[in-house]
Amino acid sequence: MTDPAFLQLPDLASRTLAGSVVYANDELFAQRENLVTPEPPAFDTGDFGHKGKVYDGWETRRRREPGHDFAIVRLGVPGVVRGVVIDTAWFTGNYPPFASVDAVETEGYPTPDQLLAAPWQPILDKVALAGDTANTFAVDSEFRWTHLRLNIFPDGGVARLRVHGEPRPDPAFLTGTIDLAALEHGADVVDCSNRFYSSPRNIIAPGRARHMGEGWENARRRDGGNDHVVVRLAGEGHVDHVEIDTSYFVGNAPGWARLIGIPDGAALSDESAWVELVPRTALLPDCRHRFRVDAAVPLRHVRLDVYPDGGIARLRVHGRLTSPAAEI
Repeated sequence: MTDPAFLQLPDLASRTLAGSVVYANDELFAQRENLVTPEPPAFDTGDFGHKGKVYDGWETRRRREPGHDFAIVRLGVPGVVRGVVIDTAWFTGNYPPFASVDAVETEGYPTPDQLLAAPWQPILDKVALAGDTANTFAVDSEFRWTHLRLNIFPDGGVARLRVHGEPRPDPAFLTGTIDLAALEHGADVVDCSNRFYSSPRNIIAPGRARHMGEGWENARRRDGGNDHVVVRLAGEGHVDHVEIDTSYFVGNAPGWARLIGIPDGAALSDESAWVELVPRTALLPDCRHRFRVDAAVPLRHVRLDVYPDGGIARLRVHGRLTSPAAEI
């Protein structure tokens, strides 16, 4: 069975993007915060606490009265939701048989009490869940949301909630010089030659990588070619300076790298349309490299080539959105 296409989109609720679980009506057995942990859920058969079996997820007590349990998630980056994963990994006799998802768009930073009174809209009707399963559901909605509410019926445990979609950040914060390649600003990876060890999307994640596993690492090349990744910027923009960071890549950093860009409307396959930003340059291992850029035209995509292969921790493309792009 083919995985849903929406799984290729970023997880807007992930703690990596500063997602948070701001409220749950019950979390007696396991904390609500586990829902947005980026790592896969773990399980230890012998791990028991004073409240019972310890689960890497969110688990409520057995209900003895009418009603259902729910948790409210603040998306790390607001966006259009294309699909959700309600993962019941390791929950077998204690998972909820049904779930639904509501959403709301709010300004600022509402309190839990304000969110409880918010005008929630359903984006996933009540659906059946299977235990110990990553239950996937497509979402048909074109609206931008800031918070989601996971409802479980009547109670039970959910290991992770993944909210895959397209980032739609507040344009009021995209003024001046920003990182045009930041996932949290609406950029994303659109092409990559190899993602054997880790996702290329890591290089546009917020913050600094804490270890090698938080970067992009490809397999060792034996064919004489080179690896690359293409990033769609947050919008068309004028690039001022860039960073190519090989932090934590010591024996497996690229020997060299090159960065090129292409204007909006040009075909990515048109080699003549690409503009050189950083010529092929030797890189050091475990080093944050910074380069001034003098691009004559605004750019929509950038392509990072590494020679012949190797790991990159972060790519930053600092610049200013064009006036039309800033108004979208």
